[in-house]
Amino acid sequence: MTSEQILMLVTIGGYLVLVLLIGVWCSKRNNTVDDFYLGGRQLGPFVTAMSAEASDMSSWLLMGLPGVAYATGLADATWTAIGLAVGTYLNWLIVAKRLRNYSHVCNNSITIPDFFSNRYRDKHKILMAVAALIIIVFFVPYTASGFAACGKLFSALFGIDYHLAMIISAVVIVGYTSIGGFFAASTTDFIQGIVMTIALFIVFGFGITVAGGPGAVIENASALPGYLSMGATYNAETNSANPYGILTIISTLAWGLGYFGMPHVLLRFMAIDDSRKLKTSRRVASIWVVISLAVAICIGVIGLGMVSAGAMPALSDPETIIVNIADLLGKNGWLAALVGGLILAGILASTMSTADSQLLAASSSVSENIIGGLFRIKTSKKVSMVIAKITLVAIAAVAVLLAWDKNSSVFQIVSFAWAGFGATFGPVVLLALFWKRSTMWGALSGMVVGGAMVFIWKYLLAPLGGVLNIYELLPAFLAAIIVNVIVSLLTKKPSQDVIDEFEAVKAMK
Repeated sequence: MTSEQILMLVTIGGYLVLVLLIGVWCSKRNNTVDDFYLGGRQLGPFVTAMSAEASDMSSWLLMGLPGVAYATGLADATWTAIGLAVGTYLNWLIVAKRLRNYSHVCNNSITIPDFFSNRYRDKHKILMAVAALIIIVFFVPYTASGFAACGKLFSALFGIDYHLAMIISAVVIVGYTSIGGFFAASTTDFIQGIVMTIALFIVFGFGITVAGGPGAVIENASALPGYLSMGATYNAETNSANPYGILTIISTLAWGLGYFGMPHVLLRFMAIDDSRKLKTSRRVASIWVVISLAVAICIGVIGLGMVSAGAMPALSDPETIIVNIADLLGKNGWLAALVGGLILAGILASTMSTADSQLLAASSSVSENIIGGLFRIKTSKKVSMVIAKITLVAIAAVAVLLAWDKNSSVFQIVSFAWAGFGATFGPVVLLALFWKRSTMWGALSGMVVGGAMVFIWKYLLAPLGGVLNIYELLPAFLAAIIVNVIVSLLTKKPSQDVIDEFEAVKAMK
């Protein structure tokens, strides 16, 4: 290992120590399980905004998206980014304030399954249990994708064994999350969002300089069939362009629908200290998302220009593009090595910021919604905290096992889990917040149909090709919302107290 690589590792190590110290500091605020899972609803507007987006973007922003742009050109990456940017803004504009107010009024709900159960007066906790199981089913592989990204990072750059690197990363994430809970996760996510931003701009500036400037990058990309087109994708194997039709564009834009059902993002809305501050959070979050997505896509194109200029060898795994750029930067002296280490810390930050939130959401589903809600097992505050932390560690262990295959694709895993949450929770959240005629049976039916359709479309219908070969989130979301509406209309209308509560929340400012 070279001296530059050692300096990079020192920088990364310092960052890991910092987040662990934040976890210890935040642990003093965890007096109850409510504090552990929702931070006592005390987040400020900037922490709310940056932690929501940092936990949302994950390693996908610094590895998955640039990798897609590098391999296939602008179309797939850009249409996805547009869908995400629009979805982000609409989620903050439409859902955030109503959910913050409604979840507080509904018996101070601290998890999404809690809110569903309280909103529909689900006395038997069926809705809560199903929602909790859905969170576990889709969040465990989602978390696994983050662990896999950490393993790829250290393995590709330092030659460290993939499995060892993944386990160490998982231990650190579990460490500060289990110690500090939601407030620690949100505080570190705020810091990690800043680190991610710095990393993106450093890579962008260094990469475009090494590639020979903007003109050289554009000239190189223009020479590849369909690479810069928004209506085609580049096929490296045949050096040709594949059509990117209107149906594919629509299904790709559907990524934005996923936001309405993301538990780790929705929890940030619920945790802000004052719903009137959400307007500030919306502006910060929307601007950050647009800039970050645009820079990430540009890095993919720049990376291809660096390969063409001979500054960097062709990548066997496009998702390691920023890792390789950081490595190249780090070979230019000790100061550059420290900067390269900061970039790598940014990649690690993007992974950790999502994994910590997912672990909390999944563990709360088990300890609060299944053990405490469904089975009604009453425990003391101290025992509840112990159960919460043990559950978190157990879920992380399962995620490590799922991430054991080092050839797994971060983009593909995130894509599937994103569809799962978007289709199961998205329609329920929207109808629960904005349609007073929505019923528990409608919500339950919609969740089940949405989740089932994600699997059916992904593995049975999409492989048939043609018009069926679209992103599974779109048909699953539509099916779920239609079933929810139909079943709600066919079942007994909500009780008067539910309607009165709905109207009271609607009137809140």
